[in-house]
Amino acid sequence: MNLLRLLSRRALVLCAVAWATAAVQAAPFETAGVVLEDKVTVAGKALSLNGAGVRYKAVFKVYAAGLYLGEKAGTTDEVLAATGPKRMTITMLRDIDSAELGKLFSRGMEDNMDRSAFSKLVPGVLRMSQVFTDHKKLKEGDNFILDWIPGTGTVLTVKGKVEGEPFKEPEFFNALMRIWLGPKPADWKLKEALLGKP
Repeated sequence: MNLLRLLSRRALVLCAVAWATAAVQAAPFETAGVVLEDKVTVAGKALSLNGAGVRYKAVFKVYAAGLYLGEKAGTTDEVLAATGPKRMTITMLRDIDSAELGKLFSRGMEDNMDRSAFSKLVPGVLRMSQVFTDHKKLKEGDNFILDWIPGTGTVLTVKGKVEGEPFKEPEFFNALMRIWLGPKPADWKLKEALLGKP
């Protein structure tokens, strides 16, 4: 009887340890009070959080960002070359004029590409800027998502609503990624964080 009790207790302890380990592995990540899930599903494919961090302007926190990929990537080239769906999430940490944010994104794309490559993307850049202008203001806690879905394009979701048709060119999503991961990133510390570097 004592042996049975001992085995039962041992089984319970093992179950508790296994459950705790699974809970830790699937634990969400928190940065600047924003909770990012460890895993998300995009177009039916499971993606893992590659890295997350905060965009600062001077001493002010502007937004928290998280990059999700099918496989871990530690360099910009690996992120851009990765096949399958990808996701970037942005959650505002302060109120900001949406039109200003759209302009900053356009400038960030232009700063990280050669002029001829950027000129081919101008129609998409203008359309994206218009989406942000239409929203007028993004408030603290608002978020938007950039999803790359092979065969569909870049899907922009603002405050839970998909905005218009996808941006079909693969170069458009990579140009967006260069805002944060290019040679002149919006924030060097955020670049390192998105690439999973401590």
